[in-house]
Amino acid sequence: MFTKLHVIYLAGGCFWGVEAFISRLKGVNQTEVGYANGRDLAPTYEKVCSGKTGHAETVKATYNPQIISLEEILERFFSIIDPYARNRQGADVGTQYRTGIYWQEDFQKDIVLNFLKQKQRESQKRIAVEAHAIGSFYPAEMYHQKYLEKNPEGYCHVDLNQIDDEEFDHLTKEEYEITQLAMTEPAFSGKYDNFFEEGVYVDVVNGEVLFSSEDKFDSGCGWPAFSKPISEDVITKNRDFSHGTTRIEIRSAKSNSHLGHLFHDGPGGSPRYCINSAALKFIPKNKEQDKL
Repeated sequence: MFTKLHVIYLAGGCFWGVEAFISRLKGVNQTEVGYANGRDLAPTYEKVCSGKTGHAETVKATYNPQIISLEEILERFFSIIDPYARNRQGADVGTQYRTGIYWQEDFQKDIVLNFLKQKQRESQKRIAVEAHAIGSFYPAEMYHQKYLEKNPEGYCHVDLNQIDDEEFDHLTKEEYEITQLAMTEPAFSGKYDNFFEEGVYVDVVNGEVLFSSEDKFDSGCGWPAFSKPISEDVITKNRDFSHGTTRIEIRSAKSNSHLGHLFHDGPGGSPRYCINSAALKFIPKNKEQDKL
């Protein structure tokens, strides 16, 4: 059974910083930057920056409403933008840097409009944030995706220190990027790829037992492969439409950590849970009883 996820589109100036901020919110499973609501059917960064296409630099955020509500996302979004500025955020000026909230599903309309009405009641200045259904969205070029993760010193008009990441202080940079930002370790690079000791594999974030060595097999894919989790209750399955494909994303149920993906190309067409090593911590069999 798949977890029901929702999508909201947020325009808040340069999409590098907005994406970096929104992707760090617990309950936001996926983010993708792109160009929304313009006239050109094949927008590029250069075209959009000309200000002639009508697009807004926008972040597509896929979120789990059981963990974070749309109202919470909007409140955090408002904390990083100047909602009164028209066609400008930070040092960036132009129609492509306008602010906007674009919903995908009808039920989101009232939530968004009521949120903005309340914000307007609280202010004497006129709010300049657009609000309407998404018209079109074109993913930006790959080098823009997760830009600030790949270029930590890159330009950002957003204060990323607003995110409280203390609960992840024990994670390495790679563990954080994979479990919280849904990134992927390079094939054959993980410590548990070619590793078959007896024991259990736990969530590196909170220590929850996820997989057993009894269900691990050598798939040759470059990542640890399991035929099943320790229990269906410890994982969630989400439809993942990133990178122009349709996949089944696997997350831990309690911490919402990104783990990897599920495929059905194991022996005889059986399930293959393809999991990042950095999302796991191995507990040897002789210490397993203490863990359980």
